Amino acid sequence: MIKHLNRNQLEEKKYNDCISKAINSRIYAYSWYLDTICDDWDILVKDDYHTVMPLPKRKKYGIHYIYRAPWIQQLGVFSDQSIDESLIHQFIKSIPKKYKLIDVFFNSDNQFSSKYTSIRNNYTLSLDLIFDDIKNNYNKNRKRISKTGYSKFRIDKNGSSAEFLNLYKEQHLNYKSHKDAIEKLQNLLNINNDQVNTWNVYDTDKLVAGLCWLKDNNRITYLVPLATDEAKKENIPTHIVNELIKEHENKNYILDFEGSMAEGVANFYKSFGAVKEVYFHFRKYQIF
Repeated sequence: MIKHLNRNQLEEKKYNDCISKAINSRIYAYSWYLDTICDDWDILVKDDYHTVMPLPKRKKYGIHYIYRAPWIQQLGVFSDQSIDESLIHQFIKSIPKKYKLIDVFFNSDNQFSSKYTSIRNNYTLSLDLIFDDIKNNYNKNRKRISKTGYSKFRIDKNGSSAEFLNLYKEQHLNYKSHKDAIEKLQNLLNINNDQVNTWNVYDTDKLVAGLCWLKDNNRITYLVPLATDEAKKENIPTHIVNELIKEHENKNYILDFEGSMAEGVANFYKSFGAVKEVYFHFRKYQIF
């Protein structure tokens, strides 16, 4: 039986244990992350928290709906056991009918078919080799760039969240139309734990690039990369990725690039030897 719970009914330890032990764990699904990013959220629970599905929710003009919160790429069903297609459909059917729209990115381990789904691309890179062996799988151009230094620039690996956010705003001049994403990013950057990391890159004292990345049990998530035109000309994004790989080389981590459907961005990720995985965007109106 699948139960529907409100956030205030959650047994938090059991829930987070489920996410931690899940064969398809994602940092986005932890309660602290959802509390930071979502306006509010519900949970579907099966078998005393062995299988769960978080549901970010909103209400607008009196209409309840499940929405895709910013800074969350993949949610869906999480379990410490194998997840088959029928189980995913059971969870979808268990979403209360009061939610007139269901809009969810399922994780890449939630493979299922439905007329309400579309395919999304993601790219991941295993870090279980030493850096030099990982670099052997770069394409020719990325290998060439990686040989060059960047002594002109300085990386602050305990970067100022305020400076990072200001650069984000400068690079997204229409950010006022995305106020929610800005506010939630600020909340995330202000979290004081080792799972949320901010790197800022300076040319002398000028901030020219940065990266907010996440770390959980087995995944490094490349969440928010920033680079000015100057930094791009100097290939700073490549050097930032190299630094990230060097910090986690020869360990049981996956570098999750978080996308992309944009060909140029996807080619950048593939140039590091990253491999494509697919996940599903599920969007359905529940009128009746």
